[in-house]
Parts: sequence; C-alpha cells; structure tokens
Amino acid sequence: MFKKILIAEDLESINYGLTSMLKKEYPEITILNDRYCDGAYAKIQKGLLDSEPFDLLITDLSFSKDHITQKTAGGAGLVEKSRKKQPNLKIIVYSIENRPSKVNMLFDRFGINGYVLKHRNGLVELKDAINEVCKNRRYVSEAINIRKGNHIRLNDFDILILGLLCNGLSQEQISIKLKEDRMKPNSLSTVEKRFNRLKDSFKANNLIHLVSIIKDLGVI
Repeated sequence: MFKKILIAEDLESINYGLTSMLKKEYPEITILNDRYCDGAYAKIQKGLLDSEPFDLLITDLSFSKDHITQKTAGGAGLVEKSRKKQPNLKIIVYSIENRPSKVNMLFDRFGINGYVLKHRNGLVELKDAINEVCKNRRYVSEAINIRKGNHIRLNDFDILILGLLCNGLSQEQISIKLKEDRMKPNSLSTVEKRFNRLKDSFKANNLIHLVSIIKDLGVI
C-alpha cells in the first residue's frame, strides 16, 4: 500500500472529507493536502528533496481563481508538471468532468493511473481506485465508458497546433511560430495537411468549426 498521499483540491469541504476518509481507511498512510496547484507541486518537489517522495497524487481538474496568482494551469497543469518531475508518481484524477475525450486525453497525454468521477458513489470508487492503482492497474469510474464511440487519438503535434489555433493563430502564423521555436515539422503545407486530417476526423466543416468542437470536447 502507499505510504504517502497528496490531495490537491480547492474546495475545503471536499478536501476535508477526502482527507478524513483516507485517514480513517488507511491510518498508517501519511496524508497531506493543498488547496492550490502551486502549493501541491511545491510539496511534491520538497518530498523529492527530502528523499520522502509522495507515492500518490489525487487531484481535481478545476481550481477556482482567487487573489493568489498561480503559475500552474489547473489540475491538468499539476498533473503534467508532477509527471515530468516525478515520473513514477501514481496519479488519480477526481473530478466532475465526464467527457470521454477529456478523460482519454489525460490517460494518453499525461499517463494518469486512475480517473474517478465526482458523483454519488465517488468516495467508494476512490477507495477502489487507490487499491487498483496500488496494484499497478488502471482504474476508470464505471460511469465513464471511455471505449464508447470513435475515440480520436491525438499526438503532441496535434495538441500543439490545435492549442495555437484555439489561441487565434492562422495556419500561416502557426507555421511561423513553429519555425521560430525550431520545432519540426514546421512547413505551412504540413500544418495545412494536418488540419485537413483533423477536420475530417472531427467532422468539422472548417477551422472555426474545428475550434468549436475541440473546445466543446475539452481536448484543449
């Protein structure tokens, strides 16, 4: 079983409930929490520096903004930074997000180990997820069937150019940006061909329609 767990959750009531449940269920485990993504990431860094790393990160995706400026872009940003900093860290996302495409992206792009939907049986499923992930098995809430439908797998280049498109850059500007950042492939023809394939995959009529679909699915 895990020895040290970190909970990242901005809602105090949920944070307290999760911590209390886990301490009662696993009294031998050290459990820390943080309401901010930057704070949670700092704890992960400190754990590594102290040679007392966390075994498991449980995080929400959505964090409300307040007067404290955050460098880490929400739960997905915390997952990405934590995975790079500590590749062997087990990660379970606990969120109300129920779109299969979004859940698939977290598994495919960031290599999370479990996804639990915040719903009526969420805490029960979270305990199941912890036990499964501890055994090196993947866990996904039964309420989210990520195998339904035609799942489109996106690589890092797809995610990059879609992000630039959603930020308002034209295909030509995206090509220029890639060249400036010395990233390959970067030719305009390559960018145009890739967007044409993405439009076909998402059944988009044009780039504006593609942006709308991508944002609606929560891919970016």
